[in-house]
Amino acid sequence: MIPILRYLREYIRGLNAKLWALVSLLMAILIYINYTSGIERHLMTQGALPRLAGFFFLYLFVFGVAWLLQYLFAPRAYPPPRFFYFLLLAAPLIFAIKVSADDIAAWLTSGLTIPWDRYGYMALNWPVKCVLVFLLVALVWRMGKYEGPVAGMQLKGFDAKPYFLLLLCMIPLLALAATQSDFQQTYPKVQRIAFISAYTTTAGPWKLLYELSYGIDFLTIEFFFRGFLVLAFVRYAGKGAILPMAAFYCSIHFGKPLFECISSYFGGMILGVVVFHTRSIWGGLIVHLGIAWLMELTGYITA
Repeated sequence: MIPILRYLREYIRGLNAKLWALVSLLMAILIYINYTSGIERHLMTQGALPRLAGFFFLYLFVFGVAWLLQYLFAPRAYPPPRFFYFLLLAAPLIFAIKVSADDIAAWLTSGLTIPWDRYGYMALNWPVKCVLVFLLVALVWRMGKYEGPVAGMQLKGFDAKPYFLLLLCMIPLLALAATQSDFQQTYPKVQRIAFISAYTTTAGPWKLLYELSYGIDFLTIEFFFRGFLVLAFVRYAGKGAILPMAAFYCSIHFGKPLFECISSYFGGMILGVVVFHTRSIWGGLIVHLGIAWLMELTGYITA
């Protein structure tokens, strides 16, 4: 726990205040626009290709502007090479593909009988997207000739204890979030498969399988945002890679409860700092996945 606090203190001391204020203002404006006009909700109603294009440009705008501000207010001694611009385009595209790739799981489960086709799609969608994102990131990682495990998949020497302590510190915030009406309407996610209870006398194992599948999505998130967006961009900006990642990460929460969306910006920064120092995503995964399952449990209890 003490090393994590030291990492955060060092990061805050070295953070350009004007840069942080401008990126934070950008996200505040976008959050306000989204929650008053429904950008994310509108994009999710589109077909696969329009949704892909819409999310690509949304993520590219957030990520690109954050990086532009990074280089205006915290410039490096040299301009970024061409591969940096390739990464700048590839990252929003990969995640836009992730958001829009529902047809793969739907096709794989289309032969199942009702209602197992619907359940199968919902349980398989997250693992399929995880594999897809991993393959795309691994390809880019190889193209960039990066050393070490792909995007922070480093287990050697990993100590899990500090991250469980950090997770315990998050419980009061989760209790506060649970009092909000939008939280209660969103969680637990497992309520989405309530229909399965009418078709089986043992719904528990199916709910557990769904929760495990839901957990895989957080591996995808940590792998992509902390492993890829921090560690691939570190070579161009050092710790400066953390803030644009946090802005991008916040933007993928536009469809979540407002409190969760706002807190994701700060949570993204914290987890980004940890990965920057440890070069491993597993600590962040413990915290993020632990929070997600605690939110499920809290939502289940308060439902």
